[in-house]
Amino acid sequence: MKPCTLQKLLAEGLGTLALLAVVIGSGVMAERLSGGNDGLALLANTLATVFGLWVLIELMGPVSGAHFNPAVSLVMALRGELPRRLALGYLAVQLLGAMLGAWLVHAMFEMPVLQWSDKVRSGPAQWLAEAVATAGLLLVILRSPGDKAPARVAAYIGAAYWFTASTSFANPAAAFGRMFSNSFAGIAPADVPGFVLAQLAGAGLGWGLARLLAPTAAAAPPDPKLGAAADPSRARPA
Repeated sequence: MKPCTLQKLLAEGLGTLALLAVVIGSGVMAERLSGGNDGLALLANTLATVFGLWVLIELMGPVSGAHFNPAVSLVMALRGELPRRLALGYLAVQLLGAMLGAWLVHAMFEMPVLQWSDKVRSGPAQWLAEAVATAGLLLVILRSPGDKAPARVAAYIGAAYWFTASTSFANPAAAFGRMFSNSFAGIAPADVPGFVLAQLAGAGLGWGLARLLAPTAAAAPPDPKLGAAADPSRARPA
């Protein structure tokens, strides 16, 4: 039985909430335990994000495609793989889930729930890094069969935490949610628009590169034993 619209929206909202809780929560814990060692804190934040993202894609992919990312949803809508009306719903629940994920972390760590980040992340180098990170993410997604996408996406994001100057947000919902947290993973609200524009540009670039490299690996027929998770049109994670 195919998931209904409500189930898809619930999966996207819950998945994005959980993803932001993993990213921000592991950042808070890492900052508290690392003794001021930013490299160690980033490593811990990276590992938690990789494993959390992998699990969430496997869990929600068969329901909603596990986008958790407005840039991915927009590209899928433009490709005709996601109805545009549903794409608008995805964007709404992704943003809501991202904000609630930040607030959930604050409640769990006995921090003020309502806060704004003052962590500056701006400038051409940061914007270029976000464009590169998001382009790579879309390329990985569009070039991966559905059953291999969860591991590939998680591994790519883990690597991009370290090879990009911005630590690879690669996700407008992540940038939106992280501005509500004045923690290790936060971003100042004034810097969010620059990140989002760079991410959208990177998503377009990644889509273009995937088209140039066609036919994609995802064009292979899905394995019926794997069900929806093996169907590339229904398992496009982010």
